[in-house]
Amino acid sequence: MCGATLLRVSPTAAPIEERFPRPAIVGVLNVTPDSFSDGGEFMRVGDAIAQGKRLSEEGAALVDVGGESTRPGARAVSPAEELARVEPVLAGLAGITISIDTSKAVVARHALELGAVLVNDVTALRGDPDLAGVVAGAGAYLCLMHMRGEPRTMQTAPRYDDVVSEVAAFLEERLAFAVTQGIPEEKVCLDPGIGFGKSPDHNLELVRRLDRIVAIGRPVLVGFSRKSTLGKVLGDSSATQGTLPASLGAAVAAFERGAWFLRVHDVRATVEALAVAAAVGRGKVTA
Repeated sequence: MCGATLLRVSPTAAPIEERFPRPAIVGVLNVTPDSFSDGGEFMRVGDAIAQGKRLSEEGAALVDVGGESTRPGARAVSPAEELARVEPVLAGLAGITISIDTSKAVVARHALELGAVLVNDVTALRGDPDLAGVVAGAGAYLCLMHMRGEPRTMQTAPRYDDVVSEVAAFLEERLAFAVTQGIPEEKVCLDPGIGFGKSPDHNLELVRRLDRIVAIGRPVLVGFSRKSTLGKVLGDSSATQGTLPASLGAAVAAFERGAWFLRVHDVRATVEALAVAAAVGRGKVTA
């Protein structure tokens, strides 16, 4: 970790579910050349800043900025390269509520100093032993995700006896670990990791039985947007992406089963779909 004093997000920050009422949309902003859906689209700083502002205007509660692809088979990048990608974008998005998609302490530290409020860690604090201290010291929010293996190998014949029970047990253990590291439980959300070391059937089962993950007691984030499982459901066995309608179907299904956060590429369409789903759940137009 660098030696600069870390600015705190807020020493009295509200619990995550109060700061981000349900359903909260997390807009994806990948500043990478190789992400599975939008890789290369926002490598220019100006394009990335414009996209981040657009996602916020369309209703994203958080814009999730990532400088390292975690798609299956993705190569790792150095902290310096990741920082070079995200720092100017974060600076240009000042005033917008940002999360940083990273597992590296040094990247998280700089992002929090530039105004990010949440660290979205696909390794659930297993990738960098210093990351928990950075999050705790900043008073930041944290998302812990389940991933079997690591991006380069995670989709090599993933096997589970009971994917939902095993993912839930993992998330319970990582939540307990985070608390021992000084991160308040009320600042943590959990992500079952759709597509991260799971087959298409595993992904669907995790959403079907999402209530088991919700029962852990922390807000749950689901990221099913554009993932290849959706294309396979529609009959394309070689699909590498899902369509927008399929992504909206997955978002509504996850929301109806208790998801709090939905991480998506198409913010406006998802906001509108979930507004209708929420209204149907209430049985009236307004809350």
